Amino acid sequence: MRATVTVPATSANLGPGFDSFGLALELCNDVTLETDTTPGVTWEGEGADELPTDGSDLVSRAMAMVADRMSLELPPVALRGSNRIPLARGLGSSSAAVVAGVVLASLVLDLGIHREPGGVFALAAEIEGHPDNAAPATFGGFTIALPDGAVRRCDPHPDLRPIAIVPDVHLSTADARAALPATVPMEDAIFNGAHAALMVEALTREPALLRTALRDRLHQDVRLALVPDVRDVFDSLQRSHVPVCVSGAGSTLLAFAMDDAPAPTNASLGVSAAWRIWPLAARTEGFSIDG
Repeated sequence: MRATVTVPATSANLGPGFDSFGLALELCNDVTLETDTTPGVTWEGEGADELPTDGSDLVSRAMAMVADRMSLELPPVALRGSNRIPLARGLGSSSAAVVAGVVLASLVLDLGIHREPGGVFALAAEIEGHPDNAAPATFGGFTIALPDGAVRRCDPHPDLRPIAIVPDVHLSTADARAALPATVPMEDAIFNGAHAALMVEALTREPALLRTALRDRLHQDVRLALVPDVRDVFDSLQRSHVPVCVSGAGSTLLAFAMDDAPAPTNASLGVSAAWRIWPLAARTEGFSIDG
């Protein structure tokens, strides 16, 4: 057996949509599974020198958890990952790995879960713990993950032009979440609720609203304080009237190109070439399978 699963990068939160909004991006990881060759795990691309090759990687662990849940045993397999999503940058690399693992386990064990995206999402969200990333990685498009496990998928507006601004600094989700306050003022909760509603309109019908809709009072300021250089870039983009938000927990920023605002460059942002600025498209498809 040989099969390859492709899973997109995702940007969660999207300003006011804390722990609920997610957007799939045209930046994908591929993981290929083979059963008729020497077992093992290899990586190329992003994180190739950091990721374990002893079966303790997140793809392998997700596969093992699915097999354990079904009281089945995985056969020996070879996994080869081709990574384009940066690690620990707020672009959903963990969710991409878990979704890939769930799909590959379903394929190799002939479970049929991969034919039902809802089943893939439910397992991936449970294993990885971040439904706001698992939803767009599974379903594609713009997704709203509800606390009860339901997901609403929407088509992103075709004029959306996301730009990932990826700094040369890691920020773990655990550290970013630990910095958040346990409670927030009522007026801030109301502020975010109103802007989250506007954000749905901006992403699906009227992208010109993004400058206003992306405003947040719950998480971005706290997380940006952990990465002062990123805070400076965030502020610079806002001064230039470029819509921008923290992607996931950070450290990546997600900006949106607008006809009446300058496109960000390393020079205009005053950052080194180690920062990567990637114009991307919103991806309407979630995971896909070849083989």
